[in-house]
Amino acid sequence: MIPEKIIFVGVLINLITYFLYIKSIFRGGTRPNLISWFIWMLAPFLGFFFQLKAGAGLSSLSVFMVGFGPLLVITFSLFKKNAFWKIRFFDVVCGIFSLLALALYLATKNLVVSIVLVMLGDFLAYIPTFVKSWKYPETESSSIYFGGIIINILSLLIIKNWIFAIYSFPIYLIFGNSIEIFLIYRKKLGFAKGADI
Repeated sequence: MIPEKIIFVGVLINLITYFLYIKSIFRGGTRPNLISWFIWMLAPFLGFFFQLKAGAGLSSLSVFMVGFGPLLVITFSLFKKNAFWKIRFFDVVCGIFSLLALALYLATKNLVVSIVLVMLGDFLAYIPTFVKSWKYPETESSSIYFGGIIINILSLLIIKNWIFAIYSFPIYLIFGNSIEIFLIYRKKLGFAKGADI
């Protein structure tokens, strides 16, 4: 059995990838979508809270880091002029629906329903970044998404109690990060031709 403390390796890798992402922002290459990053900060913190309620233990640290990283990105980006991607009406609509999904969890006392609503809110926050990465992949840095996959795989490897409230968020995050990586590299992989979103 894999020792739980391996999650700290994932935390270190995750912090390094966030550092690389922030460095790319200051160099002017990466321009994060503020709406996506704000929800990505909020939703995982809620998911982390629900995982703790479900008894997740150290495996929940990966979800905490997924919220803490965006907090770092937003904070450091405030020190760089024009660091954020221009917010469009579509981004605002996605942000509103994302916040509504997060707010709906307050209406239920069901842990599973709450986790699903938090994941829905988080996924809706992905959409503006997905669209931006589809059209302008050069405005994103993949390191942070690779780091997210690594830490969540490690999280899954140390889960002791395999219940939906504990394993669902890491699996969802692996899925979301994988889509983003594909969108960043799709031109290099030969998927450049296709209808614009």
